[in-house]
Order: sequence, then structure tokens, then C-alpha cells
Amino acid sequence: MNTISPDWLTQLAPAHAPPPPGWWPLALGWWVLLGLLIIAIAVFIFWQSRPPVRLRRIALRELRKLQTTVTEDIAFAQELENLMRRFAVVRYGRDTVANLSGDRWIEFVVKHGGASWSGDSGASLLRTAYGGAATVNRSDWLTGAQTFIRERS
Repeated sequence: MNTISPDWLTQLAPAHAPPPPGWWPLALGWWVLLGLLIIAIAVFIFWQSRPPVRLRRIALRELRKLQTTVTEDIAFAQELENLMRRFAVVRYGRDTVANLSGDRWIEFVVKHGGASWSGDSGASLLRTAYGGAATVNRSDWLTGAQTFIRERS
């Protein structure tokens, strides 16, 4: 029979720690986290490349607010003109829009989608906004503004 010797602890291998774990290959959790980070960066870049979409949404929201809150024709024309100019400056650049006035401004709006402002409609908006007597046609003004804002060019 085998008998256990009293010094059996000396027969064991010397104590040593296991080697430290390497950093590669990564565990599954790190791969998932890395994948989520890449997706988040891609979504952020995609979202940042779409400022015209957000700009249009904001401008259309302001246009709806203007339509419901301003009742006086002169104030409405002034606010609409201000909104359209701010939108155009941001959308098309200050160099392109800042020097436009009168008929050149109306032609620019018509060229970029605001066809309802062609003819007397745009001229009456400018006359009303800047203090002249003119016929008020809010529906043409609003239609021209909406189509100008929605234009994707």
C-alpha cells in the first residue's frame, strides 16, 4: 500500500502565478463596444452632413409660427422677408445673397423655387414690407416662401 509521507507538501510543484492575460485578442465585450463606437461615429458624421435638412425644418417651423402669430399685414410682410433673407444667407451664403435687393432678390427667390413670388406677388411683398401701399396676397407669399425653403438645389 501506498502510504502518504508526512512531508507531502514538499512533493508539490513550487507555487507560481499564471502568466498575465494578454491584451490581444480582445474579449467579446470589447468588440461589441468597438462596433457601437464605430456606428455612433458614422451616425454622427451622417447627421452632421445634413444641415440643409435641419435648416429647412427650422425655417418651416418658423414660417408656421409666423403664419399663426402675426396678424397685421405690414408686420407679417416684414417678418416673412426677414425669415426668407436669413434662410437664404445661411443656405446660399452671404456673398451670394447679401447684395440682392428689389427685383434681383425676387428673381433669386423665383429661380430657387419660389415661383409664386413671380410677377406682382413678390413686388407687393417688398412694397408692403418696406412701407409702400400694395395689395396683400398672403397665400402667394406663403406658397412662395414654402417652396423656396423646400427647394433642394
